[in-house]
Amino acid sequence: MQQLRVVCPTAQGPEVVGMLEQHPGTALVTRVPGAPEGAVADVVEALVAREVVEDVLDRLTDLGVDRTGGVTLQDLDLMVSVPGEEAEKAAPGDAVDAVIWDQLVATTGDDSAITPMYLAFLVIACLLAALGVVTESPETIVGAMVVAPDFGPLAAFAVGVVGRRRDLVRRGVTALLVGYPLAIAVTAACTLLAQALGLFDPGVVANLEEVSFVYHVGPASVAVALLAGAAGMLALTSQKSATLIGVFISVTTVPAAGFAAVAIVAGDWSHAGRALLQLLVNLAGVAIAGVVVLHLRRSRMGTLHHERLR
Repeated sequence: MQQLRVVCPTAQGPEVVGMLEQHPGTALVTRVPGAPEGAVADVVEALVAREVVEDVLDRLTDLGVDRTGGVTLQDLDLMVSVPGEEAEKAAPGDAVDAVIWDQLVATTGDDSAITPMYLAFLVIACLLAALGVVTESPETIVGAMVVAPDFGPLAAFAVGVVGRRRDLVRRGVTALLVGYPLAIAVTAACTLLAQALGLFDPGVVANLEEVSFVYHVGPASVAVALLAGAAGMLALTSQKSATLIGVFISVTTVPAAGFAAVAIVAGDWSHAGRALLQLLVNLAGVAIAGVVVLHLRRSRMGTLHHERLR
């Protein structure tokens, strides 16, 4: 269930309450006239089943609440309420299948912002990947995959394409175009330093058989990227956040970037080129699968919404 809070002009209060009380999947609708104190506004709160949140938001938008007031939503980790449980049972569909579009836009928008934290995580992930490849340590490579924050920009790109939000598409692409070159450059600089200190032998690049998946591009690379992108978008839109960890481990993006930096320093342009191609294939595959899955999910939710209105 979600806790819905609506702030609207006092004249709109009864209309908002009436809509919420008549909508299946809502419970405990309360109205506080004239709140916050001193303002000519009402505060209306209600419990709303996740599967009808999108429809409720659409109806509030039709009432013009987004222009005259505001709407906020909060996830409820615990609910002890018989009316709330009955409302959840009355709501059509399944909560895990529900997509709250406004929430998805906000989440992916935040996750694709070019912040010092985003850049730091990507650089650290790339450095871990380089270390894992050079030492042929799968555990370190897996750690780099988990740390990498690159699914956020890819998800923003998918949401932007499906929702026709050019700002999200631009934001996601920019985060990748800024983040990866920076991470590769820092990793290359650290590799040069390690070479100068005698800690890195360029000759090892040509004999990394155990981690060859990092730069071997083939049908399996495309299949893994598409499947991981589909799983990632399903996890994101159904709040199965734990599944995202598996997605990160499956995709060879950061490991390929880290290896490319090492191969460039070693002067092995063949391996570097193949690693960069692996990076591009995986990024493209995840993005394409994310767009397709999100489009299908949104189309299905639109069909359910249409059936509820009939």
